[in-house]
Order: sequence, then structure tokens, then C-alpha cells
Amino acid sequence: MATRILLVDDEPRILSLLNSLLKRENYEVTSMQDAAKAIELIRSDSFDLLISDVRMSPVDGMELLKAARQSQPSMSVIMLTAYGTVETAIEAMKLGAFDYVTKPFKVDELLLTIQRAVEYGRALSENVDLKAELIGRYSFENIVAESAAMRNVCEMIKRVAPTDTTVLISGESGTGKELVARAIHTHSRRRDKRFVAVNCAALPEPLLESEMFGHVKGAFTGASANKEGLFETAHGGTLFLDEISSMPMSIQGKLLRVLQEKEIRRVGGTSNIAVDVRVLAATNTNLENLIKEDLFREDLYYRLSVIPIEIKPLRERREDIIPLVFRTLRNEIGEGREMPRLTPETRAALEEYPWPGNVRELENAIKHAITFAQDGRITLEVLPPKIAAKAHGAARPAGEKNTDSGRAKSLKAFLREKEREYLEQVLSAADGDKEKAAQALKISLATLYRKLPPNS
Repeated sequence: MATRILLVDDEPRILSLLNSLLKRENYEVTSMQDAAKAIELIRSDSFDLLISDVRMSPVDGMELLKAARQSQPSMSVIMLTAYGTVETAIEAMKLGAFDYVTKPFKVDELLLTIQRAVEYGRALSENVDLKAELIGRYSFENIVAESAAMRNVCEMIKRVAPTDTTVLISGESGTGKELVARAIHTHSRRRDKRFVAVNCAALPEPLLESEMFGHVKGAFTGASANKEGLFETAHGGTLFLDEISSMPMSIQGKLLRVLQEKEIRRVGGTSNIAVDVRVLAATNTNLENLIKEDLFREDLYYRLSVIPIEIKPLRERREDIIPLVFRTLRNEIGEGREMPRLTPETRAALEEYPWPGNVRELENAIKHAITFAQDGRITLEVLPPKIAAKAHGAARPAGEKNTDSGRAKSLKAFLREKEREYLEQVLSAADGDKEKAAQALKISLATLYRKLPPNS
């Protein structure tokens, strides 16, 4: 999807120049000379970035900036002016502008600032606009916990969320570490403040330091104004440091100081700024091994892992697989629509597959299956090829002897089939009343639903 930029300047020559320049860079540009009309557009349409002149009439750039921050908090804003004063720059930054560029500007520096502004806006995508969704999307009800391992994780969330203790969440890629971090934030006293996430592996060392701690004007090429970092952005809320193992050693020392002193110093700055931020970190690498290799600071490790939470890989909590499948189906199909049925072969294949990509791979597999499903049924043929191939490879042609067990069917598959037959018999005897059937079987209603095929 193309990056959408709203360009507002009452000087036609500048507007035409910037419009041509940005379109040449493959940005989707909307140009306007009237700031008042721009405010109306911002209230009805969404953009990734606003670039606005400061001096306009009758509505100036500062009024447009205020309206932009109110209507679209996730949209980055760059202010342009030929009247560059420190006072104007400070006012623009206080109102929420990402950066401040004076005319005449250098094209390369402007394009770099635009690129950084867009990336920054995406990094801070969890903002005021998403607060209303947090409770619904990141509640315990949305963390599948059929397995004992995930029930333990939920219990840990409930215990640590009300505190301000640092938490280290470990687990393989795709297990849901950020989901757990969001759940901790959502159930904490900081829930009304920002949850800010940064992937430590996605940014080079100089940019990561600037993004985390901010910088002062002139600290490096392109630093045309003071900029607050993620610690300041998350003040009062939660900062989630994903892939903490990728953080360079030089920044690890500065992070340790922040955790100890509760204050940061911007890149190029000389004064300290107090911050009130809860830090949650995640890793898919064993940090203790990195410590032995002198790639991670031992003192930082102990600061971060006051409360460790480990998320087991999906292959070690197979009770969660089918519930996760149904949750993904419902999310993709939507409420009120009939759920597609899983064939027994499909169900068995999903339960037996090792899921090296964990929950993320499972969700993608189900989305793939929905795309190609026909007649309201999800068969082996509509699963991703490697999952279907593994299932077909496990099956044996009729008449071929199973040298491992002497049977054409595994004991687990045989027991699963017999269990379902018995459940259906009990359900039939209860005239289809699932609550009565659950009571007769001495299991919970939720367990009965999980064990029965969908739409039974």
C-alpha cells in the first residue's frame, strides 16, 4: 500500500515542486493551498504524513497541526517555513510535530526526514486511536489457554500486570510475545497511557539510539530540530523492547542507566530528562548464552528479568492448536457468518504438524485455507502445500502394512476417532442438548465444544 501524504502550502510554486518531487518518489500525494479545507479533509480521510507550511492565511499551519493531532494522532507531521525561529520550532514540537524544516531546504535532507517521519509513525502505531480496541483485542479472553503452559502464562499476567516490575518474555518467533506484553499493559494501571513497541533488530545502531532516547538539534546530519524518543513518548505508559538480544552493547549500557536512574539523555544533549516508563522486553534467543559470549550485559539481564515469562512453542502445547484454528476462522469469517467445517483429516493434520513458525504460521495457514476452501469445508487440499504434503506423507496406501505398529492407523488417531463417536452417541442420547451431554460426560461445556467437530 502506497504511503499517503497530504501536502498543504499556500505558495503554488512550492506546492507544485513538492508535489512533483514526492510523486517521483512513489508517494501518493494530495496537494492543497487552503488549510481550512485541509482540516475538513483530515477529518474525513486518513493519511500517513502531513507536510504543512507554517505561515498561511486565514488558517495557519499551527492550527492545521492542532487539528491533525486531534483527528489523526498516528499521522506524522512535518512543518515547513521560511521564518525559522527557535520559538516557532519549539511550539511546533510541543504541539506534536515530528520535525521542522526551514526553506530553502535540501531535497535529500527533506526526503530523508519524510522517510523517517513515516517510519516513526508506523513504529508508534499503537496510540490514542487504538486505546478503545485494547481491552477487546488484548484481553485474557483472546489468549487461547487450553494448555497448562498457557494457563500458567495467563496467571503470570494477572499477577504481574498491576505492578511496575520489568518483565522478560521469552519464546520462539511467532509464539505471541507481543500479545502477552499488550495484555500486561492492558491490565495494568498504565492502560490509559501509551503502549509503545520497538523492534531492536529492525533499526541500525545510530537510529535505534535516536529513536529510543531522542536527539537535540544538530546532533547529527539531518537533526534539524529537537526530537523526543520513545521513552519520552511512552512516559506514564509501557515501552516494549522486542528482540532485545539484538540491541548493541553500547546502547545496552544506556538502557541499564535508564532503568536504574529513571531518566534519559537525548543524543547530543547535556541535560537529563526524568521518565516514568514500565519496560517489558522479549527475546527469542537464550540471553544467558549471549552473556557467556560477551554479547549481552549480565547486569542488564538481571534488571530485565525480574519476572521471566516463558511461552512454550506450539508443538509443546497441542491442546491450543484447534482452539487457535477456530479463533482465526472466526476472526477472518466475521461474526454472524457460518463457520467452515474441518474434515477429520484436516483436523488430524493440523494437530500433528510441528508448526516451526508457531501461532503466526498457524494463522497464515488458516487464512490460506479460507481463500481456497469450497462448499464450506476445509480439506487437506486447501492447506498450504507443505502441511498437506506432510499429512499425505504420513498416510499409507490401502493394503500397505505399517511396519512401525502393524496397523494402518496410529493409536492416537484411533482413540481420537472412538472418542468422537462416543461423544456423538452421548449427545444424541441427550437429544442434542450439549449442556446435558457435558454433565453426563463429567466435562465442562467448553471442553465438549472443543472436542466436537464445528457446527455439531
